[in-house]
Amino acid sequence: MPINYKITHNTQYSYNSLVNLCHNEARLTPRSSAQQVCTQSEFIVEPEPTSYRERKDFFGNTVYYFSIQRPHQDLSVTVTSHVEMKESRIQTDAVKDIVWETVQEQLKIDQDAEILEVRQYMLDSPMIQEMPELRTYADSSFTKRRSLLEAVEDLIKRFYEDFTYDPGFTTVATPLAEVIEHRRGVCQDFAHLGIGCLRAMGLAARYVSGYIETVAQPDQEQLVGTSASHAWFSVYLPDIGWIDFDPTNNQIPTNRHITVAWGRDYSDVTPLKGVVFGSGTHELSVSVDCRVV
Repeated sequence: MPINYKITHNTQYSYNSLVNLCHNEARLTPRSSAQQVCTQSEFIVEPEPTSYRERKDFFGNTVYYFSIQRPHQDLSVTVTSHVEMKESRIQTDAVKDIVWETVQEQLKIDQDAEILEVRQYMLDSPMIQEMPELRTYADSSFTKRRSLLEAVEDLIKRFYEDFTYDPGFTTVATPLAEVIEHRRGVCQDFAHLGIGCLRAMGLAARYVSGYIETVAQPDQEQLVGTSASHAWFSVYLPDIGWIDFDPTNNQIPTNRHITVAWGRDYSDVTPLKGVVFGSGTHELSVSVDCRVV
């Protein structure tokens, strides 16, 4: 049976002096797909925006644009969404025998329209640049004639064992090279690391932002990354589609991961960003609650 989630994402900004004007973009509404359906989403901004509009970006993510054109010292953005999630994603049995070199070659030579579109996820992006370290790390998992599924599962298992989840070590601006050097980071960093390794092997990978269940069911373990937006990555298989992998939790996502947006890296799917006209500093707090209802 489908599982129904209620997701509440609240962002609070407190400024130490008045802000006269701000322009903002938010990607906080879950996507609808064969796996999940966003049945309702309410977007509340305080103070009330002067202007507001909704659009789809290049990747098909829902984007809310709003501006506040009067003095304010606090900003609150709350998005409450209801999502119906089906029980399972792609059947891995259908892809377990597909060799990674076969996928690499097909992505390179196939002129199918879908393959041509997917190739954008094989290139460098703003936050994931080609580095020799990425290929060196990936080589141990992508041995000759190994299945793609097995290779990626081995890769994220090694991330899980070799890297420490440390919320205090990185920020959204920390270069991937530092994550590799110090073997520390958070879900965003591990998603970027996985994407970089896959692209280094000539494969297509994209960044996925979303949520995971806040309170685990009695028969399930608690996942890492429940108190804020979570991140993972997807790898593309021709004629099959995208398969998700969560390196932070060393697993293939099932019905406990709710997708909000995807793109080449974090810069394409930033949950909330904007421009503020004022002076001084600010304090930021974010809370996420994702529960079965």
